[in-house]
Amino acid sequence: MSGSAATLTSATLTDAALTSAALAGVSGILVTPFDQQDIIAPDRQIPIIRRAIDAGVAVLTVNGNTGEFYALTASEAEAMVAATAEYVAGRVPLVAGVGKSINEACALARVSARAGASGLMVHQPPDPFVAPRGLVDYVRRVRDAGQGLPVVLYLRNDAIGTDAIAAICEVEGVMGVKWATPNPMRLKAAMSASPSHIVWVGGLAETWALAFYAVGARGFTSGLINVWPEHSVAISLALEAGDFAAARRLVGQMQVFEDIRAGEQGGSNVSGVKLALRMLGEDCGHARPPAAWPVADADAARLQDFMHENGILNRTDSKTDGGGMA
Repeated sequence: MSGSAATLTSATLTDAALTSAALAGVSGILVTPFDQQDIIAPDRQIPIIRRAIDAGVAVLTVNGNTGEFYALTASEAEAMVAATAEYVAGRVPLVAGVGKSINEACALARVSARAGASGLMVHQPPDPFVAPRGLVDYVRRVRDAGQGLPVVLYLRNDAIGTDAIAAICEVEGVMGVKWATPNPMRLKAAMSASPSHIVWVGGLAETWALAFYAVGARGFTSGLINVWPEHSVAISLALEAGDFAAARRLVGQMQVFEDIRAGEQGGSNVSGVKLALRMLGEDCGHARPPAAWPVADADAARLQDFMHENGILNRTDSKTDGGGMA
């Protein structure tokens, strides 16, 4: 396996600094496991992390949306970044999601830096009264709290406008943007208006990777890596090789997985991943409300068919051939 989109050099593996080359690959967003008492169970991440790193996933992210960031308390998010950093152990860069109120974001940034994170991903505040220039101030304060860690903005609302996006990208320490809106032409405009050093990452998973790649976003985020990281890496390699026919075929092969996650107005996003892990015998618990749990019966059946048809349940690292909703 070769190519900057999928593998890291031995030098990178011993240096956890977040790099443009790493962001140009697959950014895997890790789930947050819970036990039956609804308590975080970080050790259940270990096989997921091992599988992702072995497959060549370039960057891992803790406390992202697939990690149910908004369902976690501040202390839970702090515990997750500490545990995940220990499990990753510098083998690939680890990006830590931060957000919510400015003081919570700064506190989590400080904890993430002490834990050994390689960079910070700033969740775009969902506050109903977000001023574009206030968002710039928000990012600056998080950067200062992060003790020099590079910052990636997780942009889910491009209605703030191209000028505002460019202003955030001009903040010292910002190195990338995860673009999570289905507007490639607005992405293109933001790229043109922003500093040239910014790395643009497709933030809508594999199904949007080709469209975003066409306008210059070289990497993409993935929740699939929790279950089938080899496939995500194969898509990235095909894009880097310019084999767009292969990339389209590979995306089409996993489309049903993303369709299931998109169910119930996106409320099945994490639920679909956690059910797939349960089918693998790697139970990471439920998805917390307001997510959809359990997965609808019809979608659960489609997911099990998908797992069988693609041989995911027959891998040597799989522990069981069953799913089911407890």
